[in-house]
Amino acid sequence: MRALDIAVRQRGALRETDHRPWPLRQGRWLVGQTWERSLFAHWRVEPAAVQELLPDGLEVEEHDGAAWLGVHAFRVECVRVHGTLPVPWISSFSQLNVRTYVRAGEKPGIWFFSLDTPSSLAAETARLVYRLPWHTCRLEISERSGRLEVSAARAAGRVFTARVSPRGTPAPAAAGSLERFLLERYCLYARDGGLQRAELHHRPWLVQPAVGAVDLNTMGPLELALGTEPPLLHVAATQDVLSWALEPA
Repeated sequence: MRALDIAVRQRGALRETDHRPWPLRQGRWLVGQTWERSLFAHWRVEPAAVQELLPDGLEVEEHDGAAWLGVHAFRVECVRVHGTLPVPWISSFSQLNVRTYVRAGEKPGIWFFSLDTPSSLAAETARLVYRLPWHTCRLEISERSGRLEVSAARAAGRVFTARVSPRGTPAPAAAGSLERFLLERYCLYARDGGLQRAELHHRPWLVQPAVGAVDLNTMGPLELALGTEPPLLHVAATQDVLSWALEPA
């Protein structure tokens, strides 16, 4: 019953569209999923260095005079294809994404440098469907006394560990804020021959600032220096996300 309730709630996100920067894409969405226990960590990075890593057709976006590198760790629940219910045991897994913020034409979106999960089936399926750079890794996300803890490790010394605690009340990001810039993104970009785009939809993020520390982060591109400034930290409890198929950008 829980899976059915979540599937209904995922589809219900289509009724909330006033917050979107452009109209909802017509036609069937392809994949529905729910993200739980999200941790966001963001660092300022040099825009020119990010631009060097992007494919033709994408332009790095800046806020407060900087480009931003983000790590998003979360628990995926109830992944399903349109018109189906989640399959037990294979529709839930942990995930960690390394991303930055870009634009192609009039549509701002997300560019992923890497995506990691312990599930080899999820990684291979998503790699085929969305042409994204998926990897398998060891990844644990847990909550202890209100503190969110993330520990990830992939081959070649790629590691991320963090311990954070939320502060305040979950709330949507204010218009024009850095949080709105970082979180309210409604498409992703990928490269499959030419530049491709997949439309996304979700309700506005309800996030809390967090305090704590990222103890180690070597998941991002080696070309991007993170400096000594501590990362901007946020957490979010739950988000339902719908995604459409890739199309030429």
